[in-house]
Amino acid sequence: MTEAPHLDVDPFTATERGIDEPSPERAALRAAGPIVQVDAPAGGRVWIVTDDALARQVLTDPRLAKDPALAPPTWDRRTAGLERTAAEQPSLTTLDGPEHTLLRRAHTPLLTGKRIRDQSERIHATARELLGRADAAEEVDLVADFTTRYPITVLLDLLGVPLDHVDRATDACRLMLGADPARQGAAISALMGLAAAGLEDGRQGIAAELGARVPPETTPDELNYHLFALIFAGQLTTDASLGFLLARALVDRTTPVDELVRDTLRRHPPAPFTLWRYTTTEVEVGGVRLPARAPVLVDIQGINVHGSAAPGGPDLSFGAGPHFCVGARLARLELRAAVAVLRSDFPNARLTVPFDELRQSGIGGIQGQRLTALPVALRG
Repeated sequence: MTEAPHLDVDPFTATERGIDEPSPERAALRAAGPIVQVDAPAGGRVWIVTDDALARQVLTDPRLAKDPALAPPTWDRRTAGLERTAAEQPSLTTLDGPEHTLLRRAHTPLLTGKRIRDQSERIHATARELLGRADAAEEVDLVADFTTRYPITVLLDLLGVPLDHVDRATDACRLMLGADPARQGAAISALMGLAAAGLEDGRQGIAAELGARVPPETTPDELNYHLFALIFAGQLTTDASLGFLLARALVDRTTPVDELVRDTLRRHPPAPFTLWRYTTTEVEVGGVRLPARAPVLVDIQGINVHGSAAPGGPDLSFGAGPHFCVGARLARLELRAAVAVLRSDFPNARLTVPFDELRQSGIGGIQGQRLTALPVALRG
């Protein structure tokens, strides 16, 4: 076995660049090999996988686990952006093996293809209503409100949370987009409280259904966290891709909606990296030795754009393996609905700045990029 090369680049730094401007850090990662080492934000080394086939191996290898208890003991939780450990806060994103399978079985029936298709008309109506509100202005910045408000409205509606909570939820989601841990903590608490509203007597939605399906030993706090996780993952990830999608839809009126959504997700996936994984023992990956408790990431964005997957084939936008995103169907439907409504109801909508002048930015870490603004005249 060999050691992975170490690069003196920082793919975790906060950045701002043009909408289609490539990341030089990602180019450097790929040029260095299929698995490389860089310095982690919380100290020490992290191994990043840049090869498609190797990434899929990593994402299905039970020797790489997601429990933050396996993170390097020197890491500061906030600096690394870690959840609580699986023992402290069991969730889909911290559990592995049979415990993860059991919890995933509770979630999966709520988000099947049929269940999501049955919501299509309702989700299109939500997009139509919210874009219609924005139409009152001569020019509107769609990432200032719509790209956040739309997915959170869809999620609260599905959960059975009263929609008079949307404003509070939208404000909390905006706090989650910042880099201040204290404000993020306040946002998490607010979203957990809102999610619990879906469990009140008489409420009908997937919050109540999930409450009836989780393992019987699940505590109320754990259930609230599961609901928060659905909101957090479902809103933040759709929000991130939605701005890029709408920008492209405003300059490309001929590509079929499904194809435009698929290509946008490949170029601008909901998250540029996977969540952290850690080796449970010394592991060989692609001929490279990884020590026990080595933190590992997959470069989703780099692999999507430059990987070996055939055009139109499966990408890594929503992961792969046991932790494939349970809400992927919902996210894709939300994205398709937004483009369909934009094209049907606002055929003359246009950007009020040149496409090439749009900018994207990110707070760094393993968080994704968002457009800084999307100024649009919906009536042309």
